[in-house]
Amino acid sequence: QVHLAESGGGSVQSGGSLRLSCAASGLEYSTYCMGWFRQAPGKEREGVATIDSFGRTNYADSMKGRFTVSRDNAVNTLYLQMNSLKPEDTAMYFCAADPSIRCWGRNEYAYWGQGTQVTVSS
Repeated sequence: QVHLAESGGGSVQSGGSLRLSCAASGLEYSTYCMGWFRQAPGKEREGVATIDSFGRTNYADSMKGRFTVSRDNAVNTLYLQMNSLKPEDTAMYFCAADPSIRCWGRNEYAYWGQGTQVTVSS
């Protein structure tokens, strides 16, 4: 059974940093697309960043230069380093996994975590 568990969320002031982690189990982690998505109240879920099995990354335009996605296949963990956080980054952040070879530009991932809340105050 696939299980994704996010951690590292919290409350920070504008300009601060957070590092999210996602521990994965029950899947051949190194072969999967891994992604971070977020959903703010009243808004649709949006893609934040993805990383494929080769380590190639993609980011939403508003996150480029501020967020960094990485993966450690030795410990089946996905990370999201978030710097220069803004109040508009406030959302629930979800980790997701999918066996597809196409990682970016799609929300239909097979497996999802429960999410971790990030709140950025001005």
